[in-house]
Amino acid sequence: MPDSTHNLTALKSRLLEIRHLKDAAALLSWDQETYMPAGGGQTRAEQIATLQTLAHAKFVSPETEDLLLHHIDPATGLANADADGLDDASKALLRETWRDFSRAKKLPSDFVNRLERECSLAQQVWAEARRRNDFMHFLPNLQNVIALKVEEVGHVGYDGSPYDALLDTYEPGATLAQLQPLFASLRHGLLELLRHVREAAQPDDRILFQAYEEQQQIAFGKLVLHGMGYDFNRGRLDLSAHPFTTAFHPTDVRVTTRVFEKDLPSCLFSCIHEGGHGLYDQGLPQEHYGTPLGESLSLGIHESQSRLWENNVGRSKAFWTHFLPLLRQYFPAQLGTVSLDAFHAALNKVNPSLIRVEADEVTYNLHIMVRFDIELALIEQRVPVKDLPGLWREKMQEYLGIVPERDADGVLQDVHWSLGALGYFPTYTLGNLYASMFFQQALQDIPGLEIEIQRGHLLSLKAWLNHNIHQCGRQYSATDLLHRITGQTLSVEPFLLYLRTKIGDIYGFTSTQ
Repeated sequence: MPDSTHNLTALKSRLLEIRHLKDAAALLSWDQETYMPAGGGQTRAEQIATLQTLAHAKFVSPETEDLLLHHIDPATGLANADADGLDDASKALLRETWRDFSRAKKLPSDFVNRLERECSLAQQVWAEARRRNDFMHFLPNLQNVIALKVEEVGHVGYDGSPYDALLDTYEPGATLAQLQPLFASLRHGLLELLRHVREAAQPDDRILFQAYEEQQQIAFGKLVLHGMGYDFNRGRLDLSAHPFTTAFHPTDVRVTTRVFEKDLPSCLFSCIHEGGHGLYDQGLPQEHYGTPLGESLSLGIHESQSRLWENNVGRSKAFWTHFLPLLRQYFPAQLGTVSLDAFHAALNKVNPSLIRVEADEVTYNLHIMVRFDIELALIEQRVPVKDLPGLWREKMQEYLGIVPERDADGVLQDVHWSLGALGYFPTYTLGNLYASMFFQQALQDIPGLEIEIQRGHLLSLKAWLNHNIHQCGRQYSATDLLHRITGQTLSVEPFLLYLRTKIGDIYGFTSTQ
């Protein structure tokens, strides 16, 4: 037992050093997207690549492997007999570290350096290309990123589709074979709901697109974040081209938003969405920082937190019962005479649109399916990168019935591919499915939760999420965590029922139609 404890302590110490290197790289990336001068891009790419390469080399070193092999059976990836004296949390730490190690060891350090450098450069070129509406400016960098991700698949290996090798990075254990029937069922339900919506009278949402002073929008966003329990002593809110959340430690979690004068929902829901991510990161157990037990479980689970706050809470009538009177104080001329019902209906209007992050709840997942289809074709090398603008327009027409006139509103709108995040987009849809199931359970577990939300009291929900999800880190798989909380397996039906009920009420048709 003393040897087991000593080896585990040594492993944790090593993992902490690696975490520090990665967090330093993450801080440089955050600065790159917020405050870095435009001329600093080339050097910043080198700095980030150096830190990530050092972290990778230290992680896959023989010393790390020796520490792991004291406790792990490499044939199964599970704790061996020498770890019998350890508690379940420690065994989970070893299991998850071995999983990460086994994958990372397959990636040569030279490859990691090339990938990190290219993605850092590509992100900067993407931002300029999007500003200029110039896909050809971004094409060479995107071709390099895609080629590197295909190379990564070759290093990692796979059993089913090559896409599985990348999907597993973000949603451990998920496979294409599991996703495709799930997405097909969801797509059918969404298109059926969209058909009913198109046949109904549409809410008037013009009130949301008047002139709203930008600093007042940001001030209200901060007020809502405070109400959610986001701790500004351990976080901050900044502006970026594409809203995101970065966490260096539970005591340093940073969210960003973007703001447009004549688009009230954009800044507001970016704040709420990223605030959901921020609450997860602030709620992770500090005592396990540096180890998998101090990390979020998966991107699907992470996204469930942002979508739960943004949609199940932030687009609910209960939420606006409290917050609409406060918003009127910021914008009395625009909203002074607007009723709660009219405002709630405007916020939940279903209207196929070009921009994913501003899509309504019914069409949002169709945006994800557009991206899912395209990146699957890229990784399976069935389509050349240069054809993406045309393919994007085809898929938008197929799923949403609209076509972007500008690539800035189409294939260039998301930052993810420039960052090498292929296999990432499906986690957004998984997050929506998890969110509905978690929120329904919270309504059962917290007496009077809806009344609490009507009063602006959101901290009981935050505490429930902290206890049931955030504090668990990566101790359980996503499947196990969902079952522990809800007693169920992942299904599209709770999400579809939630949408049918909510949208049916606004549009005047029954949820069973």
